[in-house]
Amino acid sequence: MSTTTTDPAMNAQANEVVTLTEAAAREVRNIIEQQELDKDKVRLRVGVKGGGCSGFSYLLDLTESQKETDEVFERHGIKLIVDPKSLLYLNGTVIDFRDEIMGRGFVFQNPNATTTCGCGSSFAV
Repeated sequence: MSTTTTDPAMNAQANEVVTLTEAAAREVRNIIEQQELDKDKVRLRVGVKGGGCSGFSYLLDLTESQKETDEVFERHGIKLIVDPKSLLYLNGTVIDFRDEIMGRGFVFQNPNATTTCGCGSSFAV
């Protein structure tokens, strides 16, 4: 399954290290508000871990802890943190949020993935 997109806006964003679309940022803000977290302290940790049906699975976590080695990015007012090892697999990834009849959730468009699973939550390189 191909992970490239024909959306020019998404392809332009893919040149950035990790991109959060406006829709994804809006959903993260909603979650922060619903969970009554401190929006000035909370960060969105983006990472990968071994596992999942294709070899690696994506990790999204709201946290206030940040390591010195983490890379920090800001997209649409949301601070993202990525550990150096995950960054190797996530470089150029666009994180979007979809709310459709067939389901709702975060969608990863990762140019480094050679295959993805049917649910879109894991990938192989």
